[in-house]
Amino acid sequence: MTDPACPDNERVDAAARLADVRAQIARAAADARRHADDVTLIAVSKTHGADAIVPLIAAGQRVFGENRVQEAEAKWPELRAAYPDIRLHMVGQLQSNKADEAVRLFDCIHSLDRPSLVAALARAMDRAGRRPDCFLQVNLEGASGKGGCSPAALHALLGDARAADIPVIGLMTVPPLDREPAPWFALLAKLADDHGLTGLSMGMSGDYPTAVRLGATHIRVGTALFGSRG
Repeated sequence: MTDPACPDNERVDAAARLADVRAQIARAAADARRHADDVTLIAVSKTHGADAIVPLIAAGQRVFGENRVQEAEAKWPELRAAYPDIRLHMVGQLQSNKADEAVRLFDCIHSLDRPSLVAALARAMDRAGRRPDCFLQVNLEGASGKGGCSPAALHALLGDARAADIPVIGLMTVPPLDREPAPWFALLAKLADDHGLTGLSMGMSGDYPTAVRLGATHIRVGTALFGSRG
């Protein structure tokens, strides 16, 4: 089904970018003897408006990610009304005072990283009567000012989340920009296995084939699908 609001040239460009990313996912999955269908491609649409998002929807993409609650509130309610099968993921840092909005807007939250946010999300989920899936974000390098709990704090945080009836489906990380990502992805996969978790949110435009080969179940791709951000 075509979308009359989406110009043909934009639809073709979006379809080509999407096809290229999906082909690379398929190749990486085959290298690891995995099925490409086991990898969820999240199109990270931060700073991009509906004019850039609609062509990707027209090309068949149905899972999108945003970094900020306020930006998602401004553009996604109307888009989701038009395309009710869209699933929306929160992939950026989340302030505790935005927990209610996040629970209302998102189907999955990738940045649960501290006990105060566990408490805020648990209260918000109880109020909303819905419990979005969550990933625990892990700061593997220990960089200050970067989101994520330390590996040493992971066990306790997972216990807190489970006690609060928050559905934790896996772990998320962002590797250092100036380092080879493979060891960080492998470490996250080991931590997930050690804690009985199967979901791995890892890999972005510059490294998602590596992430897929090392077990990623969710990859967060922006530039490769949308081009440079505005």
